[in-house]
Amino acid sequence: MKSCLIVIDAQESFRHRPFFTEQGLPAYLAAQNALIAGCVARGVPVVRVLHREGPAVPANPFSAESGQVRPLAGLAGFDAAATVTKSRHSALVGTGLEVWLTQQGIGRLIVSGIRTEQCCETTSRHASDLGWQVDFVTDATHTWDMVQPDGQPLAAADIKARTATVLQGRFATLCTVDEALARCASEAATGAAA
Repeated sequence: MKSCLIVIDAQESFRHRPFFTEQGLPAYLAAQNALIAGCVARGVPVVRVLHREGPAVPANPFSAESGQVRPLAGLAGFDAAATVTKSRHSALVGTGLEVWLTQQGIGRLIVSGIRTEQCCETTSRHASDLGWQVDFVTDATHTWDMVQPDGQPLAAADIKARTATVLQGRFATLCTVDEALARCASEAATGAAA
């Protein structure tokens, strides 16, 4: 089965949101970069997804006019097999990515990026419902603390644990970076033997 790594919304826009902190970011970038490098070394296509929405003004960090809809500083450079820009939570809505993946014969998506519980989770659920196998690489996703409706804090680690819990066995297979890459290597070996 042919795999594809999807790097979702790893973009500078987030640095300009009030909730942004550096907490957890170095660990995320290390995992994300290792996943990208491993996929590139194995010939697995890597797709870049960027998010753009809201008023087309420089003050909106998710507008083209802001100049912030660009790769996150610290993210490894890579030649994207495809780059899509979305305006919804799922990378498969209105981007043409579904068509591209089908044309490329992709059967398994490796999901990574920002934010764990929003665009990464939504894309994973959507992809699963459309018939793709999904590997969700939790360490190669990132999010920030939030405030619950009752005003209580909700730590980023708890958000990631909740996302992993609801995806596992229903919409995705949870993987570490090494596990996702091992699955790619196994896939390549099977293809070479065929």
